[in-house]
Amino acid sequence: MSDPRAIGVFDSGVGGLTVVRSILDDLPREPVLYFGDTARYPYGPRTLEEVRTFAVQIARHLVERDVKMIVVACNSATAAAIEQVRAAVSVPVVGVIEPAVRAAVRATRNGRVGLIGTEVTVASGAYHDALARLDPGSEIALIGQACPAFVEFVERGDTTSPALLAAAERYLTPLQAAGVDTLILGCTHYPLLRGALHHVMGPEVLLLSSADETAKDVYEILGERGLLNEMTRPPDHRFECSGDPEWFAGLGRRFLGPEFLDADRVSLELSKSR
Repeated sequence: MSDPRAIGVFDSGVGGLTVVRSILDDLPREPVLYFGDTARYPYGPRTLEEVRTFAVQIARHLVERDVKMIVVACNSATAAAIEQVRAAVSVPVVGVIEPAVRAAVRATRNGRVGLIGTEVTVASGAYHDALARLDPGSEIALIGQACPAFVEFVERGDTTSPALLAAAERYLTPLQAAGVDTLILGCTHYPLLRGALHHVMGPEVLLLSSADETAKDVYEILGERGLLNEMTRPPDHRFECSGDPEWFAGLGRRFLGPEFLDADRVSLELSKSR
């Protein structure tokens, strides 16, 4: 059985394209429909209710586009709204938190794991909840640090400036002091900041992105449900955003290269105000 429908992936901006990159690498026959909510990013400073409303709205939009699965490629939206999204749609839904926690449990040597993310992600406790589910009775210490400025650095295309390095020093010093040996990049934008993060944390600290682990979950679920695309013709990827499509496409090509085609603007009828 072959299902040629697209995998729907969404994020508040371009960060979820790190997950798309891993999906394209692991499942090269699968078409992807990506939605970046660039008119309303970042989600980090917003309330849980706002993020839940946005996430459910986007998920329903993707289902209207006839996707066969939804990947919530945004840590803030996964933390705030994964269960609400699952309740709102009839297709399988995967988030990015549990895959990252599984990888961290396997990787840590000293049982001290750092977590960086947006305010919503860190405050939600979703990573701690996932750790309790995946490793009951765990003695792993999970130490969270909100890094609210990082998303805007990435969305501006700034991954190397002195201002970024200063912010990284400020945010990461407490995690260095705590002696973490593994750092979860709890936002899909953050892999673009690996250079700055390595500079501050040092080469001995493992940086973990959920993108690769999430792609493995996508493959397993599609396979179990008979939803893999067996067709051999090149897949047709589509990219949508709620803001400026030219700006979105420019950043998108930094993530995906020539596989990122032009983006279409889709106006979602919901207030952008905070």
